[in-house]
Amino acid sequence: MLLKFHSRYCMKIITLSTTLMLTCIYADSQNLIGYKAKDILRYMKENRNEMNYNNVVNSKFSYLKYSDNPENQTVLFFLNPDSVCRSERIICDVNMRATKVKEFNAQYVKSGENKWIDKHGGKVYFIEIMDGKWSCVIAIESEK
Repeated sequence: MLLKFHSRYCMKIITLSTTLMLTCIYADSQNLIGYKAKDILRYMKENRNEMNYNNVVNSKFSYLKYSDNPENQTVLFFLNPDSVCRSERIICDVNMRATKVKEFNAQYVKSGENKWIDKHGGKVYFIEIMDGKWSCVIAIESEK
């Protein structure tokens, strides 16, 4: 009887731990298109504190840039003239590709080779992985 109780308890702990771990992994790819710059800054500070904000100035277009400490991943939030995110680019080390594909397969609807669709808030977003020699670029854009 004690063994049966113990194994049920262990299974509950394992299930809870797995759920929490997956939540943390999948929160990594939050689509922030439509967010204002100040809301992206707040979101990243509260939810992605492993990413460092990089202050950049560009006279042609406006964007927010974040990178992690080992520089395995860079996230760019491209802003319209009203400082609202219109698209995202994630540049990551080619070694992170398999993890990203698993993440996208679990979260989004696959729509082709290296392509997914994210639907929320009544809008449709397209996600695509483009492979390079040393890195891959993930593009997230809203339906036009």
